[in-house]
Amino acid sequence: MDRLFKRKALDNGINLYVYSTDKFKTVTVCAFIHQNLDESTATKTALLPFVLKRGSHRFPSSRHISLYLEELYGADFGADIIKKGERQIIQFFIEMANPKYIGSNDKIFDEGLELFRDVLLNPLTEGSGFKKDYVEQEKDVLKRNIEALFNDKFNYAIERCFQEMCKGEPFSVYKYGSVSDLSGISSEELYDFYKMVLKTRPADIFVLGEVDEERIYDKLNRLFSNERREEKIPGSVVVKDVEREKFVEEKQDVNQGKLSLGFRTGVKYGDEDYYALMVLNSVFGGGPHSKLFRNVREKESLAYYAFSRLEKSKGLMMASCGIDFDKMERAVKIVREQLDDIKDGRISDYEFDSSKKALVNSLKEAEDSPAMIISLYLDGIINGIEESIQEIIEKVWNVTKEDVARVAQKVKLDTVYFLNRK
Repeated sequence: MDRLFKRKALDNGINLYVYSTDKFKTVTVCAFIHQNLDESTATKTALLPFVLKRGSHRFPSSRHISLYLEELYGADFGADIIKKGERQIIQFFIEMANPKYIGSNDKIFDEGLELFRDVLLNPLTEGSGFKKDYVEQEKDVLKRNIEALFNDKFNYAIERCFQEMCKGEPFSVYKYGSVSDLSGISSEELYDFYKMVLKTRPADIFVLGEVDEERIYDKLNRLFSNERREEKIPGSVVVKDVEREKFVEEKQDVNQGKLSLGFRTGVKYGDEDYYALMVLNSVFGGGPHSKLFRNVREKESLAYYAFSRLEKSKGLMMASCGIDFDKMERAVKIVREQLDDIKDGRISDYEFDSSKKALVNSLKEAEDSPAMIISLYLDGIINGIEESIQEIIEKVWNVTKEDVARVAQKVKLDTVYFLNRK
């Protein structure tokens, strides 16, 4: 089948993916630089995009960048860290108005690309490192970002369950690294690290919008002509069997108990059974139609919220509930029963049909977002599969109840994490 994104490597080895479509009035450009998740480099990797987007030699401050973006008809530019399976990925993006809708030739687009390139390849330096003020300020911001997780009990309980479940595995490392590693990072060390990452790590650039594929290739080949010596990073994911279930309790000043149950599914994106796992997760806890919502929250009134979600590149499933402190054991029992029902094939037509419809609707919504289209395609590349959203939808529709029950047999509870009150 014809691929949405046409792939071509730039002369220096960067993969370029271009999807030419007139569906959007914007052109989106994303760059991804891949790192293996590793405790020793996670904090430095997380700090990099935020220091880089503070300024380059041509645009030496955030203010210079903002004023320039306004001149580009309010183009949107940003950077972040994303975690997909056991990869930590540096992301930069710029979204610009399609020149044809603003009565402009390619000048505006070219200027946007030059800003994008300048921030990545020509950062503001001081002596033999990044500008010290920027590094110290961004270290402070990153520290607050990492600490903010502690105050967000909803996400904190999920992250802590993953950490306990995957202890000793790269996946247990938080995407923004750790506060304890920040103080030791100097502007010189970070700059040396940046040069190594830029030169040796796999990189992808995505362009989505109404563009000429050949001209885009020529432009980016010219702009990104930095010398590279790319090293392949292994795409392997640590897969473990559940030897015994773990129970972890943490006590804090909280006004509601947070219960997280981490499951190993033995299936990840790229496997044939992944689409059945998607439907299984939707039946289990993927919305108001699901067993968790209807039985744990509505029928038993045990939870303020109850849902489940997949970590597709690692093959994990997380069920999460907000409960009264004395309801923990009862809630765990009922959550287990919902999964057992699925294993035994006790799935109503309503649950099954609603689950597939909910999945298909969310995939169709993703088709209306350039960022989501790129993110889903990137998931595929990481997991060795290239498919369009339409192909995923087709595979979801083809899943049977028997497929769901069969895949459910592989799902094993690994860790129960409970955030209790002091």
